[in-house]
Amino acid sequence: MYSETHVVAVCGSLRDESRTRIALEEALEASAAIGATTQLIDLRDYALPQYGLDGKDAGDAPELRAALDAADGIILGTPVYHGSYSSPLKAALDYSGRDEFRGKSVGMIAIAGGRFPTKCLEHLRNVCRHINAWVLPTEVAIPNANSAIEEGEITDPAVADRVQRLGKEVVQYAHIERLPQLMEESLSNHSG
Repeated sequence: MYSETHVVAVCGSLRDESRTRIALEEALEASAAIGATTQLIDLRDYALPQYGLDGKDAGDAPELRAALDAADGIILGTPVYHGSYSSPLKAALDYSGRDEFRGKSVGMIAIAGGRFPTKCLEHLRNVCRHINAWVLPTEVAIPNANSAIEEGEITDPAVADRVQRLGKEVVQYAHIERLPQLMEESLSNHSG
């Protein structure tokens, strides 16, 4: 049913043993399970110098934008640093923008070593809305990640369920920008 839907997840963590990456992989597996194609953008693989120094096409920015542009839905994942999202994710968002995000469904995952990462998700939500993305109401906040994600997998069933739900919803709502048109077509088909 969703075979024409492509979901891209962006990992804002550069750590080799990243819990953010584990959560994003779980979300992408759920997206693929209902038929979507998926891609993980691991920012460790992209050269993105500090934005503004060398122009919008510095480093691997064109490749990043092309991957995001090809997506129907996007999942952003980040560890929490000082109550907000990571600088690698900030750089990726700086090099992209409305052209890549406009009208696309965006899901968010925030991983915290301690308290509930509410502010981080709030900051990321505001940026996504500014670049005209459709931010899903299902957000995944994983506090105390050391106890929820262990040895390369999500060990807390409630967290795993929420991550999987996000992966499915980003697919299900991937074409939400067409909703007004589809509703209008449906009404006109039933009124005659």
